[in-house]
Amino acid sequence: MDMNRRTRGKWRGAALAVLLAAGTLTAAAPGARADGGRTETPVASTSPVTGVTESVVRVRAPLPESAGPRPAACDWLSYLRYRSADGPAASADADRILVAQPGILEGAGAFDSVARNTVARAAEQGVHIEFWALDRRSNCLEDRTGIASGDQHTAVDYYYRGKQVDGRTFAGFTGNGKLGWMAKLGIEQTVRDQYDLLNAELPDQTQRKRKVLCGGHSLGGVITGYFAAADFDGDRATTADAGYNQCAGYFALDTTVSTSLADLSGSLPDDTNLPDIGLGYGVVQAGLDSGVLPRSLSAPVLLNPETMTLLGIAGMGALKDPDAEASLPRYLPSNLNIEATHRVLFSKNTAAFLTGKPAVKDFRLTNGAVLGALLDDNSVPLAFLQTSIGFFDGGPIADKSFPVANGGTQQPGLYGTAYKAIPDRPQGPLYTWRNYDRVGDPDDPGHRSADGTPFTGPGEEVTDVRQLARSLAEQPLDFTEQYFPTKLVTDIQLSTSPQVKKLVVHPGGLKANPVLTVLAGEGLLAGRVPPELHPVIADGYQHLDVLTAAPTQNNGRPEPVSTSLAAFAHSPR
Repeated sequence: MDMNRRTRGKWRGAALAVLLAAGTLTAAAPGARADGGRTETPVASTSPVTGVTESVVRVRAPLPESAGPRPAACDWLSYLRYRSADGPAASADADRILVAQPGILEGAGAFDSVARNTVARAAEQGVHIEFWALDRRSNCLEDRTGIASGDQHTAVDYYYRGKQVDGRTFAGFTGNGKLGWMAKLGIEQTVRDQYDLLNAELPDQTQRKRKVLCGGHSLGGVITGYFAAADFDGDRATTADAGYNQCAGYFALDTTVSTSLADLSGSLPDDTNLPDIGLGYGVVQAGLDSGVLPRSLSAPVLLNPETMTLLGIAGMGALKDPDAEASLPRYLPSNLNIEATHRVLFSKNTAAFLTGKPAVKDFRLTNGAVLGALLDDNSVPLAFLQTSIGFFDGGPIADKSFPVANGGTQQPGLYGTAYKAIPDRPQGPLYTWRNYDRVGDPDDPGHRSADGTPFTGPGEEVTDVRQLARSLAEQPLDFTEQYFPTKLVTDIQLSTSPQVKKLVVHPGGLKANPVLTVLAGEGLLAGRVPPELHPVIADGYQHLDVLTAAPTQNNGRPEPVSTSLAAFAHSPR
């Protein structure tokens, strides 16, 4: 993650941080099984991957009273539990348990596809594993009521027009003044939460050491590094509590297991409210405690919960009927955040961005095309938000030269490697979405850039648009997090400060266990892969594809990320 001031200046004005748009997801089904400080609720799913059982688990783990006032829901830890339908009901009886930390502005729901694929792949080999996709505490602030309605217009009315759903009125997005308790949600609390959850769910430490594989995606690899090096009983001489002794191995998905942000260059645009780390740890912490510094990551206009909600709403339409003409762009209210979002995501060039003409509502788009415009690597200019879900279809396509021109000087870690494209006929044909597995078919027009370069090909498309929509709109825990703790990033940025450095009690813990590193071929580390890691490279994948890819790829082969994870879980320790 490059946080230098020069790069930060490039982002200001362009406001590309809007692409962090994310949505709240559906509520868990009723009938939760409760046992004091723990609930587990089955989750119904329309996933085509069979033989996998999903539930949402919540474990009570109160923050200390010194954290200050907070919603009661924020004293619970949550995760999505995936297991083989034919496997043991008790986690302690599973052959392996993969525990995954999410990346920046990412929630447990983002792991849905890779979790299902991995559990199913292992079961084919006769191994019954579980996959736990963790949520951070900050996700507790999100209200899923509108998404849970199942109707896009109802969701828009709930979040943006003050209309009730099931007798409930949206309380509004939480401002900085009510986030005082988040001023302490840094790396220390984050790894403590993981330890406490593991200890509660699997009380036998020797069992954890044999069965648990610890890892994550993007920032989750760095969190795993801090977890491995941590000491949880305050006595470095005793090591049963050490982080590395809670895991039999580590896995990293388009990241590395480390205590540095160096390998995540481009994972976050710099037009955000992150404080200058030159202030020092004490000054930053005082600013967070007082509220002078924002306690959650955002940008002045675009990177905030109001605009983040749009992604889940778009997912609802693509899940229900990806081929139907979308009404969402015209139904959304007009305000500064939404207008800026539209312009950043759907401007052919700088002139269109500045004037707002043509606007997204001037085009006819299907629900699938709307979601593609939000997340596909041929549309979205930020690499850490890109998936490879197909391409626009149904009409003429042009090069998208905003914010950077195709074929020019690129920053792969920031903008990605794919050429950007956009529909070129406002008030024209209905633009549809060609799903990943139809790219390269005989009826594919094979759109090319003005310089003759094909925009895409079957080897560069890996994620099913409808299944991505399902992860966005059907999961009980969010695909992303609207309130990402600023302190979690500033702590890691200030890793050489005494207050953070002291957390790395067992540095040898990072190498104490086997490591599986799986990298997206066109992801954040493209072209600068550390060879000593001996990584598995998922060709054609973007940063999010390592989580969202379909179980069968266009080459007819099984999806490589889940295949590698299943093999890693199956290998002896």
